[in-house]
Amino acid sequence: MKKLPLFCKGDLDGFFGLFIDNLVQVILIIFLLGQCNIPPDSELITRYILPGIAMSLLVGNLFYGWQAWRLAKQTGRDDVTALPYGINTPSVIIYVYFVIMPVALSPEGSPELAWKMGLIACLGSGIIEFLGSFVGSRIRKTTPRAALLSTLAGIAIGFISMTFALQIYQRPLVAMLPLGIIMLGYFSHYKFPFGFPAGLLAVAVGTMAAWIFPNVLPLSLAGPAMNPDNITAAVDTVGFYAPKFTGNEIWQLLSQDQSWLGYLSVIVPMGLFNVLGSMQNVESAEAAGDSYATGPSMAVNGLGSIVAACFGSCFPTTIYIGHPGWKALGARAGYSVLNGIVFTVICLTGLAGLIQSIIPIEAGIAIVLWIGIIITAQAFQATPVKEAPAVAMGLFPAIAAWGATAVMGAFITLGFSATGVATMQSLLGENLDTQVNGFLLHGLLVMERGYIFTCMILSAMAACLINRKFGAAAIWSLIAATLTLIGLIHAYQLTGNSIDYLLIHQHPGEETMSFRAYGILTGYVLLAILFGAIWFSERDKTSTETEEQLD
Repeated sequence: MKKLPLFCKGDLDGFFGLFIDNLVQVILIIFLLGQCNIPPDSELITRYILPGIAMSLLVGNLFYGWQAWRLAKQTGRDDVTALPYGINTPSVIIYVYFVIMPVALSPEGSPELAWKMGLIACLGSGIIEFLGSFVGSRIRKTTPRAALLSTLAGIAIGFISMTFALQIYQRPLVAMLPLGIIMLGYFSHYKFPFGFPAGLLAVAVGTMAAWIFPNVLPLSLAGPAMNPDNITAAVDTVGFYAPKFTGNEIWQLLSQDQSWLGYLSVIVPMGLFNVLGSMQNVESAEAAGDSYATGPSMAVNGLGSIVAACFGSCFPTTIYIGHPGWKALGARAGYSVLNGIVFTVICLTGLAGLIQSIIPIEAGIAIVLWIGIIITAQAFQATPVKEAPAVAMGLFPAIAAWGATAVMGAFITLGFSATGVATMQSLLGENLDTQVNGFLLHGLLVMERGYIFTCMILSAMAACLINRKFGAAAIWSLIAATLTLIGLIHAYQLTGNSIDYLLIHQHPGEETMSFRAYGILTGYVLLAILFGAIWFSERDKTSTETEEQLD
């Protein structure tokens, strides 16, 4: 039995990779919350969200580090690598754009209400992840992989890759060189001098470019300069912020306000995807030589998200993709422990705000863009070749959701900046066939509502049909019909430019346009009848052929 060191050289390399990844997530969270009228120096961020992130990262990183050390002791090996763990990037994007932002920017909303709604979303995701540790294997067996990965790919294209690709081209002198470094490091596996991690180098180069170029080049070329006053303001927020239990705030909203029901079509599927994603990453670690128990690994991941919500963070955690990569760097158990400790210090002392004031978002978004690209590529690579059309089929609702989000944003902006501008409600109230630059506005909205469910259902139907499982395709059609009837997909209500689910009336006292999607419901029922009839006829044909062979 070899003596196992607490830390080794490879742990330092692994730590920098995991640290940069999580650091970019924190910077991204602060940046996106700023778009929701929650500034970096607000108490919601410094006293609640960041300490909540600290608690969630500490719990998970310490457990996975201990888990790796324990496996090493049991097997007598010194090359066991801990499961990488951190903030869930897709959940950050989805929960900000589809939970927090709609509440924060709605007429009756507020940053505090949006934060509480985000806590419920995070708690719901954590509970689903925890419960999924007991039933995750069964869910995976009954749902085609193409359906699960297609949905993530749609999110990655529209709300991760596209969003940040636009930002890169918005400020190219700051962001494009970091993009090149990330492409060299992650696509070509190029080794930089002195073993410098690609992520750390990209952030460092982007930060220097952001502070130098705007001061020596025209504004139109280099973009706006970094503001030293922001650093001064961030320094003033540095201190110690003890974690605060937020269970009372969560219970208050759950018991007094039913509007959270409208976000179940975001919370439930994201929780399920986190379950399956974590399971796949545990399997990836086993393929690399480190066999961890699936149940405890997934359960602690869910507990990390629950801890995040109970101490003020709206953002779930996850087991990261890429365990073989960290193993190849020589990382063992120590890199996970070090990551948890360092982020606890950063988030509990207000240093995260200071870091965000120094490092521009453009310096790190190439890493997030790479994550989106990998998620999209994986959807096609990890499914059978013949099921690739099913993956493509599931992309359409997510792309429609991205387009609908852009259109809604334009209407809302015009509504704020000009008088007498038509709203979506007034346009669709006159004619559901109204087009916006050639795109059917109503069509975008019905595909956007509950699109995470719709992505999965359409892709699952396609995968079942490709494999000639007509009965399963009929069942998926009935599931779609049921969700449409309930109002979790396709149905919507419009109040001016505010679009909501049709589960409850979210704008009392205001005239609202409602669309219940009965036509789409009927369409799904007809598909179920069609697929069911073919299944029955094929089954009958098979029985007849079997009888003839026996005769």
